[in-house]
Amino acid sequence: MSIDLDNLPEQLNAASIFIDENIRDKRGDNIAIYYGDEILTYHDVFNKVNKTGNALKNLGVNVEERVMLLLFDSPEFVASFFGAIKIGAVPIPINTMLNSKDFQYYLNDSGAKTLIVQSTLLKEIENIKDDLKYLKNIIVVGSEETKYQSFDDFIKNESSDLEAAETNKDDAAFWLYSSGSTGSPKGVVHLHHDMLYSSDLYAKNVLGITEKDITYSVAKLFFAYGLGNSLYFPFRVGASVVLFPDKPDPDTVFHIIEKYKPSLFYGVPTLYTKMIQSMENMDKKPNMDSLRLCISAGEQLPEEIYHKWKNHTSLEVLDGIGSTEALHIFISNFKENVKPGSSGQIVPGYEAKIVDENGIDVETGEIGNLLIKGDSNAPYYWRNHEKTKETMIGEWLHTGDKYHMDSDEYFWHCGRSDDMLKVNGMWVSPIEIENILMSHEAVLECAVVGNLGEDKLVKPKAFVVLKEGFSEAEELKDKLKKHVIDRTTPFKYPRWIEFINSLPRTSTGKIQRFKLRC
Repeated sequence: MSIDLDNLPEQLNAASIFIDENIRDKRGDNIAIYYGDEILTYHDVFNKVNKTGNALKNLGVNVEERVMLLLFDSPEFVASFFGAIKIGAVPIPINTMLNSKDFQYYLNDSGAKTLIVQSTLLKEIENIKDDLKYLKNIIVVGSEETKYQSFDDFIKNESSDLEAAETNKDDAAFWLYSSGSTGSPKGVVHLHHDMLYSSDLYAKNVLGITEKDITYSVAKLFFAYGLGNSLYFPFRVGASVVLFPDKPDPDTVFHIIEKYKPSLFYGVPTLYTKMIQSMENMDKKPNMDSLRLCISAGEQLPEEIYHKWKNHTSLEVLDGIGSTEALHIFISNFKENVKPGSSGQIVPGYEAKIVDENGIDVETGEIGNLLIKGDSNAPYYWRNHEKTKETMIGEWLHTGDKYHMDSDEYFWHCGRSDDMLKVNGMWVSPIEIENILMSHEAVLECAVVGNLGEDKLVKPKAFVVLKEGFSEAEELKDKLKKHVIDRTTPFKYPRWIEFINSLPRTSTGKIQRFKLRC
């Protein structure tokens, strides 16, 4: 369906656009989802979404009520996400790689009364159940043997007819959580019209996505990047998507590409690097002839990786930058117009400017703070008025990234405005790692910064001041790394530990991390 983005109807429900329109446009028999050996058409998805929406309504879920999704990439995720949106509720996908403490925060901060959870993650919820202030309903996906209601039983007897709630284009449709350099993760509120803008401005105009495409993304659906790649981009045009619930490694990714023959592949620099290393050790290279475009985001793609990938596959990688707050990519390289190492050019429909600390535009080539203007930008953070004022500056979004623009209007990433690190495409707070290190008996004080590894990608590095009586031995470095791995998600651990006598500080006592960076 063609929609004028400048004149959207006031009454708009995103599920009607991304689910119902495919039926009205006679795409019902198109393959929507490849999932293992299972194939779902758009008719199948339509029925599953409606059944889920009806089940949520009958459970008592109301308009604007939050529904948390702790799910792997699967048809149940799709049905839960759009089923909630269709009845006017607000789904909140959550990172499945976190732990009980994180889930407790998200559930209590959001006030979600209903949780749809993967069976293998249920134990993490049961560990904190007594500390959850609002949760009333738990629906379990992936197991019938549970004391809670299984997802299959939840929707089994429901009708596959469901009228979309009369939501406004500016009503909240879903949330995604975004971390910051200080404080707790922030609920990013997105509206019913936001997915339309990302789909039409980026997926259609930059990638040229059509119903003939098959998409495959290694970034999961709970990421803003993956949510577009694997859900609302293909569903906007009636294309197909490959959903894979497990962790991707190069061999698995090659197998999926050969089996399902996707035309659009969405990766991250870390994985591209691993896939290149794997291909260099293969006697016979995998068949990737089905691919017409490769896309990268999540962290800056090094120029060296771009060239190596193209040499091995003859495929360009379109690197770009997006954010949870802007929903997806707003600056991108374009096919046959790539500047390796850059983030590319502004996606038509968005505007960008680079400003100094006083908000004044900098000259071409000068480094400043990147601001983005576009109608997919989130309007606010949940329960965080001060951070909203800092980040959502009128029509402009302060991305938190340092950039400069060259004379050809290509944008070049120069680091973060704060101290956040992006590791394996995911934000890592140095403060979190520092707090864990500080809990070890040997550590007096420490500071964590980003450091480039041999693959030219950022990883955490810790500078540690030891307490008296502890020696600067390699064995202690290994113990400190394990201390972090045992207490948080493993990818966050410091790859390097350097012992120093004292940390550089300002006159007011603040750590000068910039003096520690390479």
